[in-house]
Formats: sequence, structure tokens, C-alpha cells
Amino acid sequence: MPYVNIRITDDAVTVEQKQQLIAGVTQLLVDVLGKNPATTVVVIDEVSTDNWGIAGEQVTLRRQSGR
Repeated sequence: MPYVNIRITDDAVTVEQKQQLIAGVTQLLVDVLGKNPATTVVVIDEVSTDNWGIAGEQVTLRRQSGR
């Protein structure tokens, strides 16, 4: 039973976009590894940009500064 965890920032990702991610990742596992889609689990975790850092700085602050 494959388990895939996708972590993204909580930047207004729509329900439709999340469904596309779930369907696409599931299909990729079917196509590449021959996995059964009925037993494939995909979890999307949305993380606040305050809790996501790049190069030692919060994504929220990086975006505010235009980086």
C-alpha cells in the first residue's frame, strides 16, 4: 500500500487543484510502479508560510521582501 505525503504552503490551493494532485500522484504510481490505485493513499498537508523556511527565513517574510 503506497503512502505519499505532499506538503505545500497554504497559498489558496483550491479543492480542484488538490484533487488533481491526488489523482495525478495516484496515476503516476500506477503507471511507473504498477501499484493498485485502490490501496494508494495520498495525504496533502498545508503548512502556513510562517512555519515554512527557506535559507533561514520564513517564507512569509521572504515574500514580503519580494524574494
